Amino acid sequence: MTFLEFLRDKLLLLLFHMLCMLLSFIYFSICGLKNNQMFLLYILWFFLLAVWFFVSWYRRNRYFREIFQILDELDKPYLISEVMPDSWRLEDRLCRRLLKQSNKSVIDAIHHLENERTEYKEFIENWIHEVKLPLTAMNLICDNHKRKDSWCPEDTRRLKSLLGELENDVDKALYYARSDTVCQDYMIREIPLKEVVLAAIHRIQSYLIQNGAVIDMQVGDVNVYCDDKWLEFIISQIMINAVKYKKDEGCRITIRTQKEDQKTILSIEDNGIGIRPEELGRIFDKGFTGTNGRQNRQSTGIGLYLCMKLSRKLGITLDAQSEAGVCTRIILVFPDGSRYFGRE
Repeated sequence: MTFLEFLRDKLLLLLFHMLCMLLSFIYFSICGLKNNQMFLLYILWFFLLAVWFFVSWYRRNRYFREIFQILDELDKPYLISEVMPDSWRLEDRLCRRLLKQSNKSVIDAIHHLENERTEYKEFIENWIHEVKLPLTAMNLICDNHKRKDSWCPEDTRRLKSLLGELENDVDKALYYARSDTVCQDYMIREIPLKEVVLAAIHRIQSYLIQNGAVIDMQVGDVNVYCDDKWLEFIISQIMINAVKYKKDEGCRITIRTQKEDQKTILSIEDNGIGIRPEELGRIFDKGFTGTNGRQNRQSTGIGLYLCMKLSRKLGITLDAQSEAGVCTRIILVFPDGSRYFGRE
């Protein structure tokens, strides 16, 4: 900041002093004050004003030079408000307060982006791990059946099941990538819940057959307001999770609906190994696999986390109930959207 720039900034103050000098000159002339006396008065006035301007400029220039020097030395310049030198001036304190509030929003946004990047990186790492399993299994099947006459229908079913797992993993990556922009890709409308459940079962049919899963459908003719594509993915992920944690004697998945006042409840219950009470509240956390997940190498802790994330975007309440060694029940609660979406 040069001295001329400082004077231009204080132009109004200079004009005010010039006006005061003019008015005082008129007043002193009327009062009969001698010219040499007025000359000395204005010389003193001008001298004091010049000293005040120079001292003010020097102090402000030193203050801002110090700030710019600190700014140049900072690795993260947006933190300048935290290390700015103190000032007795009110405008400096107000500017510092404004900078702190502005920088806080910037820092929060940076942390949010960093968390999203870390989360996405972890997901991709887990996703690659999941994708490698069916790919490895398919390679083994192909290596063990190089001759045409060695291929049997069971191998075909096994291969289709693995392809289904691979397709599900690809879909999972796609839905995860879109999970932050659900509002741009969904269409809320009235849909028959039974048709969506059947579509979800058909989606993973080969996987269910290969693992000997039995589906007990107790779904009534009820409609809900949701996006059928996203809901189908959520239901299929819940059923895949039920199959992953099945008992050795088999897997039975019971799907029920219940219509209540202002809401519809869809429950998906399996007779699997269940979840420990102390772990039940964390099964929707990202990356949480729990005791069962440590025993099942296919577990990544992404499926139910993604279901919870998408459910929140769609306005669905997702909850879980379980009894270790007996069953696990995932509950989806759909609010009555007729008053919002059912108008003509």
